[in-house]
Amino acid sequence: MKVKRALISTWNKTGLKALSQSFQKLGIEIISTGGTAKELKKFGVKVVPVESVTNFPEMFSGRVKTLHPKIHGGILADKKNKKHLNELRKHDVKPIDLIIVNLYPFEEIIKSGETKLEKIIEFIDIGGPTMIRAAAKNFENVAVITNPDQYENVLKELKQKKGLSLETRKKLALEAFQRTAQYDSIISAYLANAFDSQKNANLLTLPFEKKTELRYGENPHQSGLFYTDPVFKETGISTSEQLHGKELSFNNINDANAGIELLKDLNEFKKPACVIIKHANPCGAAIALSLEKAFQKAFECDKESAFGSIIVLNKTCDLKTAQKISAFFNEVVIAPDFEKKALNLLKKKKNLRILKIPGLDKALPEKSFDLKRISSGLLLQESDSETLNQKTLKIVSQKKPSEQELQDLLFAWKIVKHTKSNAIVFAKNNSTVGIGAGQMSRIMSTKIAVERAQNRQKNAVMASDAFFPFRDNVELAAEHGISAIIQPGGSIKDKEIIKAADENNICLIFTGIRHFKH
Repeated sequence: MKVKRALISTWNKTGLKALSQSFQKLGIEIISTGGTAKELKKFGVKVVPVESVTNFPEMFSGRVKTLHPKIHGGILADKKNKKHLNELRKHDVKPIDLIIVNLYPFEEIIKSGETKLEKIIEFIDIGGPTMIRAAAKNFENVAVITNPDQYENVLKELKQKKGLSLETRKKLALEAFQRTAQYDSIISAYLANAFDSQKNANLLTLPFEKKTELRYGENPHQSGLFYTDPVFKETGISTSEQLHGKELSFNNINDANAGIELLKDLNEFKKPACVIIKHANPCGAAIALSLEKAFQKAFECDKESAFGSIIVLNKTCDLKTAQKISAFFNEVVIAPDFEKKALNLLKKKKNLRILKIPGLDKALPEKSFDLKRISSGLLLQESDSETLNQKTLKIVSQKKPSEQELQDLLFAWKIVKHTKSNAIVFAKNNSTVGIGAGQMSRIMSTKIAVERAQNRQKNAVMASDAFFPFRDNVELAAEHGISAIIQPGGSIKDKEIIKAADENNICLIFTGIRHFKH
């Protein structure tokens, strides 16, 4: 397809000078709108103003410029259709072969922190997406460029072939529809949040963009991609800077995210904290007066499982902590920053992935939405950002918790929230000493926690992510020296569970909150 006539209307002027000057040399007539036309004239490019084509001025503060039959007729006409050709002649509409349009930067106004809706909605482009969609629909006759990154290849083909192939036009059309879909998704996501209506929305749009292609998915035979939200950036793996090591894998990203979200909960204690993650479950977590001590306590919870783990720290990684981390094999180390000597030491491990996430030391859990993919559908729920109010805790046993036991119970409750259900966590002195995760029965999770504790659980506390269906969990805990238990309550056998706690001199607290994590 030869290109004789092009329409250019862009917000982002990157690369426009070289492109438009090349068009002029190729004899392509250029139609353009207000600001773009002025810019092209500065480059010495001859421009036909849109208003001279439509015989209408820009109207309503620029909201109406290209919404006219002489523009859209030129874009949508099928040049192989005799009826269309007759209508072009009858209404004096000239075909447009190529449009170059990029949109008002709605993403940027959101990122800027602007809060006034009347200003924000002026960045919702109307004419641009309309032209893009029209041209993409008519790819048999028209090419559409939506991104300056496309200029080079299009211009190369125009120079070599004096036109654009059908394959190129198909590729550009697909990218055009992807862009308008993403653009509308960003707007709808923003408005859903602004109007507080996302949880009841009949339609769900997801404005994610590809960050990187991964080596593979969960397994080598599965392909994998990493997408991020282009507008709403929470402190996390998507805002990280990789300082060293191999490319992150699908599993690295998933595990790192689990560790970061748990660490955010531990930030509420306002102390140095460390989380060690394996297969999206914590195998150790602790808070302490120093980062080195927090790491050591977390590591001692389950040294065996820590092999090949993800380590997440909430303070700048110092040399002493780095020395301990370097003493065994781990996949990823994450911190808000790294001391120079600590970073140099960690970098001696060629493949160790080192991630810096500024703000991780201050980040707290944010209320958002959680998505789970199922066959032909999605499950959407509010994120589990519920925090425990100490004032609403119900001490249901005769024994009351000591100050240290209460501190450990609150700590263990944070950990169990981020452990796959059925989940049991033993903790003592602000560190985990045994974790049982992801079992089909709660008693089995308790047995695993006992096994992993390796006799360190005496006078430790216990957290359960859901109520106890039977008294066997309490009896097993008592048998192994557990002094206090925190759990949601709500079982039809609560009275029996309380009785078991009293018989074994265990403090029992009900939270009224459940933390299933599947």
